[in-house]
Amino acid sequence: MKNLKAYIKPILILGSFLFALSVQSQELETLINEALENNPEIQKFDFQYKIASEKVNEVNSLPNTEFNLGVMAIAPEMEMPMERFRVSVMQMLPWFGTITARENYATSIADAQYIEITIAKRKLIASVSQSYYNLYANNAKQKVLTENIKLLETYETLALTSVEVGKASAVDVLRLQMRQNEMQQLKDVLSQQFLAEQTNLNNLLNRENDAAVTVLDSLIMPSEDFEITSENLALNPELLKYDKLYQSIEQSELLNQKESAPMIGIGVEYINQDNSPMITSSYKDMLMPMLSVSIPIFNKKYSSQTKQNELEQQEIKVQKQERLNTLETLLSKAINERVSARISYDTQTKNLKQAKDAEDILIKSYETGTIDFNDVLDIQELQLKFQMNQIESIKGYYVQSTIINYLIQ
Repeated sequence: MKNLKAYIKPILILGSFLFALSVQSQELETLINEALENNPEIQKFDFQYKIASEKVNEVNSLPNTEFNLGVMAIAPEMEMPMERFRVSVMQMLPWFGTITARENYATSIADAQYIEITIAKRKLIASVSQSYYNLYANNAKQKVLTENIKLLETYETLALTSVEVGKASAVDVLRLQMRQNEMQQLKDVLSQQFLAEQTNLNNLLNRENDAAVTVLDSLIMPSEDFEITSENLALNPELLKYDKLYQSIEQSELLNQKESAPMIGIGVEYINQDNSPMITSSYKDMLMPMLSVSIPIFNKKYSSQTKQNELEQQEIKVQKQERLNTLETLLSKAINERVSARISYDTQTKNLKQAKDAEDILIKSYETGTIDFNDVLDIQELQLKFQMNQIESIKGYYVQSTIINYLIQ
């Protein structure tokens, strides 16, 4: 068990690896640590592991000791000596090594249960991280909408001035106002979605639903991706779990072989007798050591268990291969989507720069009195689209990095 814990401990450090954002990672790392400490699901698995560990002590015991007492209720009138009562004690002993085999089997079950704790912690870390990035994206979009609403208010002021001098119509002003209303509506919807996601994160941390969560003002796209070693996928606890289950079946078979062996019983019986003239010895009572052997002659039960163990091991091998294939697919998908997120981010950055250049041209056009507010709305809509897509690209990059981290770290 010590070796198992030593292997798993560094795995859990993945939660603090937040892609080279040492300052920005503090808030998320704090949330992750709080979740690992307070999450009920983690506590549930921890109790299950403690129960499995305690079973090691349960199996480290001998069968019940048998005590027998017999008393002569009605004694017939006979000249022969009659017993008054008899007492016997018998202890059955398992075959050599059976108790050790039971302990080893119980320990292997506990080891497999400990892996479940590790898997649950890794999934919790990934869930907290993804929820946090969702909150970041939501908050960033609300800020972008606020900035665009202010920008439209500026254009509205320009439109009102143009209306006064006859260079724009009231329809232009109304269209700018309607666009502001749409943005305010979207912002209000995002605000409600933020509260829902905040509740989700607070539940993962097992705290009050309305507890405030502070997120970063901005996330940067890392200059380069962290190295991906796909060979580490084979060390994922989801796959290690099958190795531990396979080992538990091996221990189960060793125990089955031991239990199919005979059991030996040792004991003693004491018989107390009445005094009788027929007894010439000074010892009238009897003391008899006893030895018994329990042989499983009809051992079909044990041969069937052996066959079941063989089938279970084959099943575990197939399950492990199936899960490995699934994890490989998830890893490949996460890698590709992270690459796509970076490509999208670069594209949105270029588009956003060009949109701002177009905006500057419109502003300069206003100075010459030739501004077209239809163009203003078109450019503003494109700019908002690029900003939203850029935020989604950053969120997507970090979410996919979290998945990759879960799979191979």
